[in-house]
Amino acid sequence: MTKDISSTAETELLPSKVPFLRDPEKRAILFQIAALLLVACVSYYLYSNTQANLERQSIATGFGFLEKEASFEIGESVIEYSASDSYADALLVGALNTVKVSFIGIILTIVLGTLVGVARLSSNWLVSKIAAGYIEVMQNIPILLQLFFWYAIFYESFPSPRQALNPFGGVFLCNRGLIFGVPEAHAVHATMGWAFVAALAIGYFLNRWGRRRQSQTGQIFPAIRVTLALTIALPLLAWAFAGAPTTMDVPELRGFNFSGGVTVSPEFSALLLGLVFYTAAFVAEIVRAGIQSVGHGQVEAAKAVGLRSGQVLHLVVLPQALRVIIPPLTSQMLNLTKNSSLAIAIGYADFVAVTNTTINQTGQAIEGVALIMIIYLFFSLSTSVFMNWYNKKMAMVER
Repeated sequence: MTKDISSTAETELLPSKVPFLRDPEKRAILFQIAALLLVACVSYYLYSNTQANLERQSIATGFGFLEKEASFEIGESVIEYSASDSYADALLVGALNTVKVSFIGIILTIVLGTLVGVARLSSNWLVSKIAAGYIEVMQNIPILLQLFFWYAIFYESFPSPRQALNPFGGVFLCNRGLIFGVPEAHAVHATMGWAFVAALAIGYFLNRWGRRRQSQTGQIFPAIRVTLALTIALPLLAWAFAGAPTTMDVPELRGFNFSGGVTVSPEFSALLLGLVFYTAAFVAEIVRAGIQSVGHGQVEAAKAVGLRSGQVLHLVVLPQALRVIIPPLTSQMLNLTKNSSLAIAIGYADFVAVTNTTINQTGQAIEGVALIMIIYLFFSLSTSVFMNWYNKKMAMVER
C-alpha cells in the first residue's frame, strides 16, 4: 500500500508532456519554417511576374549584352577605351573611375578631417572657431548642393580655353579643367615605380625595427622621415641612372581646346572637392571625440618626461585615440564611396552613370541595377574587411 502511494506521488511530481504549440523551442522552429516559406512564395511570385512582363515586352534577360559593342564614348577613363569596345569594357571604365575618386577622396578626407579635428581642440581661439565654423557649415549643407556649387564655380568662374589662366609654365586653368604637362612615357618610369615600392617596403621594416629599438632602449627612431626621404631619393636615383630624361608632353592650344598633357576634368574636380569637404567635417568630429577620449593624465605624463606638444600628439594621444576613431571612420569611408554615385548629377562617368547609359541603350534594367548593387557591395565589404583588420591591429592589448 505504501509503495502504491509513493509511486502515485512520484507520477504526479513528474512534469507532464508540454503541448507542441506551447514549447518555445518547437514553436520557434515552426515560425522560422513559416517565415522561410513566406519569403520563398513572395520571391517566386516576384520572379514569375517579372519574367512574364519581360516576355510580354520582348525583353531578353541575362548578361549576354555585356559582349556587345557599347557604341558610346566616355569622357574620362583610366584605361584605353573607345566606342567600339564592349559594354563590359565600358562598365570596367566606370568602376575604375569610381575607385579613383573614392581612393583619392578617402586619403584627402582623412588628412583634412584630422587637421580640422586637431584644430577644433586648439588653444588658439581663432583657429578653434574657424574649425568649428567649417564643421557646422559643411555638415548642414546637403552634399548634392555642394557638388552643384563646385561644378558651377568651374564652369561659370573660369574662362574658356582661349583665355585660359596660365599661372605657371605648361599649366593652364579654364572651364575645361586643369591642364598641365607631364613627362613623356619612358622605360625608366616603371623602374621609378618599383623603386618607390621598394622604399615603402624598407620603410615598413625600418618602422618595425625602430619600435623594437624604442621599447628596448627608449630612443626614438625617425622612421616616418626616413621613409619619406627614401620614397623621394630612390626614384630619383633610378631616374638619374637612366640618363635623367626630361622630355615633357606639354599641352598646346589647338582650335577650341588643349591637346597633350593631362587634363583634370571639372566634373572630377567638383565631385572630389564636394566629397572631401563634406565628409571631412564628420571625420573632424570623430577625430576630436577620439582625442578627448584619452585621459588628460596621459598628456601630463608625456609632458613630464620632456616630450614636445607634437610628440605628445603623435606618440601618446593619437595611438590611443585610434581605438575610438577607427570604427566610425570606417562608416564615413563607406559613406564617401557610396556618395560618389551622385556623380551622375554633374556628368562624371562613374559606374552608376555608365550603367545608366547601358540600361538606356539595352533595356537591361534589372541586370544593370543588379550590377550596381553588386559592385557597391563589393566596394563596401572590401573597405570594411581592411578597416576591421586595421582596427584589430591597432587595438590595445591588455597585459
